[in-house]
Amino acid sequence: MTQEDTYKTITALSEGIYTEKRSKFIAIAIPVRTLEEVKQHLEVYQKKYYDARHVCYAYMLGHERTNFRANDNGEPSGTAGKPILGQINSNELTDILIIVVRYFGGIKLGTSGLIVAYKAAAAEAIAAATVIEKTVDDDIYFAFEYPFMNDVMRIVKEEEPEILEQSYDMDCLMRLRIRRSLMPKLMARLEKVESLRFIEEEKEEIDDLME
Repeated sequence: MTQEDTYKTITALSEGIYTEKRSKFIAIAIPVRTLEEVKQHLEVYQKKYYDARHVCYAYMLGHERTNFRANDNGEPSGTAGKPILGQINSNELTDILIIVVRYFGGIKLGTSGLIVAYKAAAAEAIAAATVIEKTVDDDIYFAFEYPFMNDVMRIVKEEEPEILEQSYDMDCLMRLRIRRSLMPKLMARLEKVESLRFIEEEKEEIDDLME
């Protein structure tokens, strides 16, 4: 069973094609992290396939898999976006956008035919992709006095977080990233270091301190 601090996504863009009664369905699966990226990709593919009858899509964002949307783009309600999203869900994927472009072949497929076609096209794109499992990581920011550098570095060496930023002056600053399930232990150890204090400010303010 997938742990709550891991999630599955795809590594790179992949494509799949499905044809039914001369209608052609081109599916593109794209790794995305933000809604802005989703919008940018949609603009690109809507322009690229300007002559297509429909450009439908679904996306899922975030490791908690609560930010999602399905769009039928003119197809009968629930026949395009929903089956695309269904494939994202059945594969337990997130941080993914799947666009399915339909070129109409002159023969109507009917509601059930459309659902099958959009589902199959999305499945083809996913099958062509490389799926990986990633960990949900959290960042921690803190400051400490220079004489306690060895204490901090001993903890960093033993707990093995990723060092994202570090600044060594009279007041040292450090930003670390570690898997969510390991964060409580790291924080508990750091809390015991004399002079160390955690910083809650936004990243921009951290950067100001480090300049």
